[in-house]
Amino acid sequence: MKYYLIAGEASGDLHASNLMKSLKELDKDADFRFYGGEKMAAVGGTLVKHYRELAYMGFIPVLLHLRTILKNMRLCKQDIVSWNPDVVILIDYPGFNLDIAKFVKSKTNIPVYYYISPKIWAWKEHRIKNIKRDVDELFSILPFEVEFFKKHDYPIHYVGNPCVDAISNYLASNEKTVKETSPTIALLAGSRKQEIKDNLTKMLRAASSFKDYKLVIAGAPNIEEKYYRKYIPEGIDVEIVFGKTYEVLQNSSAALVTSGTATLETAILRVPQVVCYYIMCGKVVSWLRSLVLKVKYISLVNLVADFPLVRELVADEMRERELTEELNQLLLDDFYRNRMFSEYDKMVIAPLGEPGASEHAADKMVELLRQGK
Repeated sequence: MKYYLIAGEASGDLHASNLMKSLKELDKDADFRFYGGEKMAAVGGTLVKHYRELAYMGFIPVLLHLRTILKNMRLCKQDIVSWNPDVVILIDYPGFNLDIAKFVKSKTNIPVYYYISPKIWAWKEHRIKNIKRDVDELFSILPFEVEFFKKHDYPIHYVGNPCVDAISNYLASNEKTVKETSPTIALLAGSRKQEIKDNLTKMLRAASSFKDYKLVIAGAPNIEEKYYRKYIPEGIDVEIVFGKTYEVLQNSSAALVTSGTATLETAILRVPQVVCYYIMCGKVVSWLRSLVLKVKYISLVNLVADFPLVRELVADEMRERELTEELNQLLLDDFYRNRMFSEYDKMVIAPLGEPGASEHAADKMVELLRQGK
């Protein structure tokens, strides 16, 4: 069968490439054509456009590159019609992909599958109308999304979470990893420069008060070491490690983590954590957050648990004193640590399920396609 895939970011390129590998196992005649990146290209098929030509974030960058974005969208629509695939598979990236879904559904008879749902449960819930109208089958990687979409009378498929797969593969190939002899605090300050600028200095000042602990920053692959160094206060000794986030976490007694997938990875590796995310004009942001966001928590670990399992210090609550107090409990209070381990197991690791997200998604996709759905 012919599969047309669209991934607009680096994470989408990774998840799509794993899905493609699984599809090839089930469909020996699988033919791929896609918007994506190097990882998808390595699996095989035709790369139409690289995601670097699509990945504009924020109002100003989108405005400045609007002509390019619209041109890429037109090309994509024309290319889908011309190639006439058996299915179009959209991976996250809702700003672009929901428009493609609308076109494909209204102008062709090609089924539309969505892998990794748009996070409409957080904001823009009105998009559910578009999804119900334009997406034939939706494949989710977050278990709480099943209930959310059920509330809107739209059944979806939960296939597992790719973080479970990645960590399972890491642990299988690193069974003999030796733990650090000196106790360590891990710092995951985000993958964007603004996040590092806003959070790293405060995180380090709080962590450095624990003199018996080594401090290690798990560096983001797209950020240079010299950028991190700009925000390390004088007199604080810290190591920066790239490409070894799981190893850093596995060898740490506790972690300070900005929101995002990293909070889920930290929980799966059973490392006590505090979520911290500073934003300027914190009181205003906290007020706006209550009006705009439709969820109780900002971290995926708490969203999956549907419970304040880890403390979230966000906006005006992200202060050194509160960070230090929470770290003290995470490091030195055995009851607090053990309760978090137990809650990780019951409320996060168990609901996420076993490894095999891409395999489960591919199985279901091929089954549905062979049924003509």
